Amino acid sequence: MPVAIEPVAYVFRELWPQARVTHLLDDSLPEDLTAAGSITPTIVERFVAMARYCESCGADAVLFTCSAFGTAIDAAKHAVRVPVLKPNEAMLEEALAAGPELALLATFEPSIPSLKKEFEDLAATRGIQLRLKTRTIPAAIAALQKGRAAEHDRLIAAAAAEIGPCDALVLGQFSMARAATGIPSKAGRKVLTSPHSAVERLKSMFAAG
Repeated sequence: MPVAIEPVAYVFRELWPQARVTHLLDDSLPEDLTAAGSITPTIVERFVAMARYCESCGADAVLFTCSAFGTAIDAAKHAVRVPVLKPNEAMLEEALAAGPELALLATFEPSIPSLKKEFEDLAATRGIQLRLKTRTIPAAIAALQKGRAAEHDRLIAAAAAEIGPCDALVLGQFSMARAATGIPSKAGRKVLTSPHSAVERLKSMFAAG
């Protein structure tokens, strides 16, 4: 989505300004996924094509920014030689490290099943008895797309206040990262955003290499 571009660009400028970042946008994908009701072979092919295009242009790594397309991104990972990151994989690992009681907020409804499965699969590999609460706030992304950023942030902060205690509160969309600063801090609860976790992961991967 177009609203995901600036949040991740901002975090790259903040955490890793030396990285050269190029954006590739296909903003028809969320609408096509909603219309189809699930990830289709055609959608998978489109993700593979995007990853291959990025690699052919000289990219050292590819970071996708929509959390609703997990299985399509898995296919893209296997289609290229460069590292391919799902939007939230680094954030999910951080969340599980905080504890088993987690809360997930999303503004794009189709993201929830994909994110929930990723959480459950990762927890199972680590022997963690995951307890996950989820909530969708579609009005927030609608407000952001109409230029009402303050309303977007308020709706997310209100949902965060209502979801109850947890070890980590996860903001499931890149576009939600801007709302994190408006969520009141609570003792024992981490607030995690996918752009910060993803950029830190990429930076550490290349530092290690």
